[in-house]
Amino acid sequence: MKVISKELTDIFQNLVDNLFPDKELKPVEITVATNENFGDYQCNFAMINSKIIGDNPRKIAEEIKAKFPYGEIVEKLEVAGPGFINIFLTSKYISDSIKKIGEAYDFSFLNRKGQVIIDFSSPNIAKRMHIGHLRSTIIGESVSRIYRFLGYDVVADNHIGDWGTQFGKLIVGYRKWLNREAYEKNPIEELERVYVKFSEEAEKDPSLEDLARAELKKVQDGEEENTKIWKEFITESLKEYNKLYERLDVHFDTYYGESFYNDMMADVVKELEEKKLAVDDEGAKVVFFDEKDNLFPCIVQKKDGAYLYSTSDIATVKFRKNNYDVNKMIYLTDGRQQDHFKQFFKITDMLGWDIEKYHVWFGIIRFADGILSTRKGNVIRLEELLDEAHSRAYNVVNEKNPDLSEEEKQNIAEVVGVSSVKYADLSQNKQSDILFEWDKILSFEGNTAPYLLYTYARIQSILRKIHEQNIELKDSIEIKIENKFEKSLAAHLLTFPISVLKAAETFKPNLIADYLYDLSKKLNSFYNNCPILNQDIDTLKSRAFLIKKTGEVLKEGLSLLGIPVLNKM
Repeated sequence: MKVISKELTDIFQNLVDNLFPDKELKPVEITVATNENFGDYQCNFAMINSKIIGDNPRKIAEEIKAKFPYGEIVEKLEVAGPGFINIFLTSKYISDSIKKIGEAYDFSFLNRKGQVIIDFSSPNIAKRMHIGHLRSTIIGESVSRIYRFLGYDVVADNHIGDWGTQFGKLIVGYRKWLNREAYEKNPIEELERVYVKFSEEAEKDPSLEDLARAELKKVQDGEEENTKIWKEFITESLKEYNKLYERLDVHFDTYYGESFYNDMMADVVKELEEKKLAVDDEGAKVVFFDEKDNLFPCIVQKKDGAYLYSTSDIATVKFRKNNYDVNKMIYLTDGRQQDHFKQFFKITDMLGWDIEKYHVWFGIIRFADGILSTRKGNVIRLEELLDEAHSRAYNVVNEKNPDLSEEEKQNIAEVVGVSSVKYADLSQNKQSDILFEWDKILSFEGNTAPYLLYTYARIQSILRKIHEQNIELKDSIEIKIENKFEKSLAAHLLTFPISVLKAAETFKPNLIADYLYDLSKKLNSFYNNCPILNQDIDTLKSRAFLIKKTGEVLKEGLSLLGIPVLNKM
């Protein structure tokens, strides 16, 4: 199925190339109309090319209108203001396109060669995931889904923190203070306790720090016993993380942690030195930048020989460059790491590694009072947050539908609860800080997951009633677009792939959330003004088919946000 904006762009581009053959024109851009009264789509070609063509933009627009190849797609063009072109689609084209919803969209015009590597979540081994991991995890998953939808070969990588000085301390604590029963019950919680215990004991006995360094050295040297314990920490941690990932419906293709790149870092520093990019500075190896780059110097090796995050991240780029046909690399972290990414991105450019890289950063999550009613301590665990969401959603479901079975209530509560947390994040501009308020995110009104999920469930309820009347909704049905509510809903359905393209281009899943919210509002206006049941059979089928396709788009769009739908609520 062709993307309408692309189809229109091709028609316009072909026309203007013929009208102005000797001009180096700026390309045609087609956008969705901001006001339905001014058409379905708009084009500002005449405005941006008037100087190049050497004529009045309105006159150029009028010439395009006069020579335009009207047919099955475009009903009419109108010239507005100083030279905007408003585009009105034919009802037949809209109807025929609605029937094609469900077919694969044609995104072949994109450069999809190679792999898109998306680096997200990245928890530290032997520490429980907390709310600080939420945004990277679910935004990263959504961006991965969006790029896969567009036909890219996506590699979702979880760059876990599995290397560093903490492991020497953990091994000492593991041997001295581990409660085996507690460890078997909840490994990461016990390892966190042991780590805190080490810090407390090391204050009394500083020699423990020397012992920890010795134990870490054994891991670095590949000594069998300590390596086995270190790998156990990783295995047990990933078991716990994967329970949360399953609950959040988050998926990874690779788990290349910091340790994976450890043996590559010496070569990275050597290459930087050979290319005279890293120089000796009081015993450390440092990369200095041009003054215009406005970046602080970047240490790639300390004077004691230790490497840093920057070195590891440069090694990561090198590995990916050598082992993948990289289309682009996308990293998702909070905004505090912006300088770090600017530094090592610049260093890879200085090395001559021509790779498209993006740091997608986001704001922090803040919480209204009482976000967790039973929480103790300062860190909000991700599992606790999801459990609280489930519990509160269950209360809402139980109040609204007390006659459902307990199994149905629990299933709906899990979907609504977890989806509400995810949507509260994904529906916001990622660079904004987010304020979590339970009453707001669990509301069935406004731009929330419950509102969208209820909209989908309501569609399914109507379709079940139609099915009970033995009415089939085949693709051969004639879709009638006879009033502004039908037209508004139908036309908006066809802009779905445009919102996905824009979300991919800007790494903003909230653009899809905005689209779905607008779609749901248009659907509810349609419901209120265009009765479906108890109509003549042709009208019933037409309107039912339209809401059926709306349900399909809602489901697809929510899936791109990692949110499953419910047939009943």
